[in-house]
Order: sequence, then structure tokens, then C-alpha cells
Amino acid sequence: MPSFAIGVDLGGTNLRIAAIDENGKQLETITTSTEVKRGRDSVIESMCRDILALKGKYAAQYDFAGSGIGVPGIIDMETGTVVWSPNLLDWRNYPVREEIESRLNAPVILENDANVAALGEKWLGAGKEYASMCMITLGTGVGGGVILDGRVWHGLNGMAGELGHITAFPDGPPCGCTSHGCLEQYASATAVKRMALGAIASGDAPELSRAMKANPEFSAKIVYQMAMEGDVAAQKIFKTVGEALGIVIGGLVNLLNLPAYVIGGGMAAGWDAFGPSMFAEINKRSYVFRNTADGEPKKRTVITRALLGGDAGLFGAAHLALQARV
Repeated sequence: MPSFAIGVDLGGTNLRIAAIDENGKQLETITTSTEVKRGRDSVIESMCRDILALKGKYAAQYDFAGSGIGVPGIIDMETGTVVWSPNLLDWRNYPVREEIESRLNAPVILENDANVAALGEKWLGAGKEYASMCMITLGTGVGGGVILDGRVWHGLNGMAGELGHITAFPDGPPCGCTSHGCLEQYASATAVKRMALGAIASGDAPELSRAMKANPEFSAKIVYQMAMEGDVAAQKIFKTVGEALGIVIGGLVNLLNLPAYVIGGGMAAGWDAFGPSMFAEINKRSYVFRNTADGEPKKRTVITRALLGGDAGLFGAAHLALQARV
């Protein structure tokens, strides 16, 4: 009998749960709002109810391998405790795995959300041809995950892959992590909007100013669209995005010498706007990249866009449970 697992992508806004078979076929997906304001017990109850519903629906056709859950935040991998999460404020030091397993009476694997996205891209997406890869996720913030020989690299205490808090420009703006000039302050959707508002306030971006006044939901997406339409101020912002990414990725290439670096998340849609300056910076910063980008295919450093979009975390979370079964 073929196996299936249930992958969970727990975000601050949406809760997505999918039944996925051992070949990566998405059997069914349930999407609801996370309803954080109702408290963690309510979120857990809703999640477990949907997991049990999917498990029961497909148990006659498939052997159930278990559930994998991607959670935003810092996780103690040994105990399955969420130490801290920026979007789930009442989950601090919360023994999530124990709570969920007691309700499901089945094994659960907990993992950071950026790590499961990286694992999903490794399994079925842009990294499937490579044993090891690094993924950078550009969204509201910037996250990342490192896959070594098919498995997530956690580091000493589960916090490896915090790529958003590598310094791009030492004298840059303050970051929520208490450092300055982090990649997250340049390559996230939040950062693009902040840089646009700064340009507007300085009087150097008249078209962006008009766009902001015309649209109360002024966002990084609008800045990107204007960059592609030729607005100089918007193009300058995305040039900065690319430079920051290039500095950090160039350093990662020099440090890790992995075969593939995959860029995902909503901000990856801005590839055409930030890509040229990113590659120019990588070429300047990384002698490893310069000497491997055009070599024979098996020894070539690849930097590319993710392929799975918002489903990467679901596939990666399910793969965690399928991997554990092997």
C-alpha cells in the first residue's frame, strides 16, 4: 500500500493542511484562517480536527506516515517546543509537539517554516536535482534553510539558516534582532515599502508619491510594477534589494560551496527587477561563483528562483513525515 503524510503550514494569518502521497501528489488541501486572537488552544484544536479528517478520508487507500508541521519561529528540536514566534505571541516556550501528539495519538514532526519550504523545494522543486542546497525566502521578512545531503541542517540548537539576519550593510537601518543593516532590512516586502516611503519623504520619488496617494494599499508589489515600467526611483530601490542579496549570497557561496541557491517567497516575483544587480554583486563578491558559474553542469553553482510557490512548505512538511518512515 502506498504511503501518504499530512503537511501543515502554520502561518500568522492562514493555516493550510494537505494530504500528500509518497510521490508528491497533493491529494487534498484545507485552508482556513489561523485566528491567532482566539489563542493557541483554539488553533491547535482546529488544526488537529482537520488533520484527523484528512487522515480518515485517505486511510483506506494509503498507509499513514504521520504529520509534519511548519511553524514560524525558533523551535527546540529535541523537545518539540516553540521557544518564540513573531506571529504567534502566546506560543512562547509552548510544547507544541506534545500538545498535538496527545490529540492525534500519532507521531508529529515539528520544523521551522523556512526549513520546510527549503525541504519542499529540495524534494519536488528547484533543488530536486541536488543533494544539498540553500534557500532564501523573501516575504514580509527574510528567512532561509540549508539542506545538506537531503536533510535540514539545524546547527547547534536548531537556529541555523537565519539568513535574514546576516549583515548586508553594517551602517544600515536597525533591525528587530537588534543588529543593523540586516538582509531583512533590504530584501523583504516590508523593506521595499520602507525604502519607497523614505524616497517619497525626501522628495526624490514623485511618481511613487502619486501612486501612494492613489492607492491606500501601497505595497512592495506596486513599487515593483513601477520599476518594471521604468520609474527611476523604484528601480533604484530594487537595485538596492539586489545588491544586498548579492552581498549575502556571495558570502554564502564562498562559505558553503553548495551546488544550488534557491530564492523563494512572495518577493521572488521581483526577480526581473533585482536580479541584474544581484548577479553583478555576486560576481564581484564571490570568486567561487566566478569560477563555477560556467563550468561543467555537475560542478556549476546555480542561483535560481523557487518553483513551488506557496505550496513549498506543505510539501516539505509532509516530506518530513515520509522521511521519518524510511
